[in-house]
Amino acid sequence: MITSASNEKVKRIKKLMKSASYRKKEQKFLVEGIRMVREIPKEWLVSLYVTESGQQKFEEELRAFSSVQVEIVKDSVFAGMADTNTPQGILAEVKMPGYNISDLLMSHSSNAAMTDSMISEEEIPFILVIEHLQDPGNLGTIMRTAEGAGVTGILMSDDTVDMYNPKVIRSTMGSVFRVPFCVTDHLEEDIHFLKNNGVMVYGAHLSGGDFYEKNFSTPCAFLIGNEGHGLSEAISKTADDLIRIPMKGKVESLNAAISTAVIAYEVLRQRSR
Repeated sequence: MITSASNEKVKRIKKLMKSASYRKKEQKFLVEGIRMVREIPKEWLVSLYVTESGQQKFEEELRAFSSVQVEIVKDSVFAGMADTNTPQGILAEVKMPGYNISDLLMSHSSNAAMTDSMISEEEIPFILVIEHLQDPGNLGTIMRTAEGAGVTGILMSDDTVDMYNPKVIRSTMGSVFRVPFCVTDHLEEDIHFLKNNGVMVYGAHLSGGDFYEKNFSTPCAFLIGNEGHGLSEAISKTADDLIRIPMKGKVESLNAAISTAVIAYEVLRQRSR
């Protein structure tokens, strides 16, 4: 049992919890809480850390993940490792998935192979493209909403909040394990890749047209900008068309996650008819 906060494994977990650059270097991230741990794909799981008092409580889960390394940690030491104020007594070290942009073109419910120049006729691409979003809760909520609305993938600029930030991971409520996503430092190039593969690109913009009048039954992607400043001019120019959610009163815009939900469920509504 690990009984000291100076243990090297404890130090490593704390570093993974706090440092995005270290997570990127190690290609690992952390998942905290029993509900989230239960949803981890077994091939992603690296190791488990469980409190001394939680051994019996999580006995079933420990048996299910018997093939991975399990570390028992003194309760007081575990409290210093966790990101939450009232830790549940279990956290997991998990491998980062290796998605690429081609993975975003197919449904996460489909196992069919796809080449860079081919779009599945059975699963119509539905992609969210996020630029410079900064709030962890917004990104996590967007990921969860994306799964519910049938989004096939999410593309993010590299200046967006870290997808593996513990607050983002918690906010996804497990969707992080099921919705393909990738981060790019060449956002404009990757948007053009989508366009070259038959995807119609819409930009959420205050000067756009009423999006309820658009047809989203064909492959499409939606550009979502920063909470305060929206899309940059350069990314806005990559859009084939600009759209706007109609609003009453003096409200000019909605929260980024809410706007995404409104758009995503209109796409789902149209495709479900």
